[in-house]
Amino acid sequence: MNNNSAHNVRLRDVIETDLALFYENQLDPTANYMAAFTAKDPSDRKAFDAHWSKILGDKTITNKTIVYAGHVAGSVSCFEQFGQLEVTYWLGKEYWGKGIATKALSELLDHVKARPIYARAAKDNIASIRVLEKCGFQICGEDKGFSNSRNHEVEEFILKLG
Repeated sequence: MNNNSAHNVRLRDVIETDLALFYENQLDPTANYMAAFTAKDPSDRKAFDAHWSKILGDKTITNKTIVYAGHVAGSVSCFEQFGQLEVTYWLGKEYWGKGIATKALSELLDHVKARPIYARAAKDNIASIRVLEKCGFQICGEDKGFSNSRNHEVEEFILKLG
């Protein structure tokens, strides 16, 4: 990532108008395949709205909108799962490969001080694994689960930050 890209990424609180773009991003079949563990039916707007209403109302979850060069690029979050803090992020496909996810996750990790924090990525999602490793995460385990987007069980890495 060049220095210019780093200066063009910022996080802010999620606002209602961001959700339409988040929904559009969720409809992308390539992104769903890469993420693997996604909504059962990405096109179900009612389920999407219910999910976001629930997580935005939960004060234990840190949700941020990723803004790149003045445009909403995606989201990054920290939440509790299986009794542990975990991070997740989603970028619109047009923002992939620009260092935006790495910068956004790094900024979130500066904000969320608790450690350890975990992340999960499908084993074949090399780009996401690389983002996590650049932010200091290390592979600490493996798991597998049913992938709605792939319609079969998928192996994943569990990564941990200190």
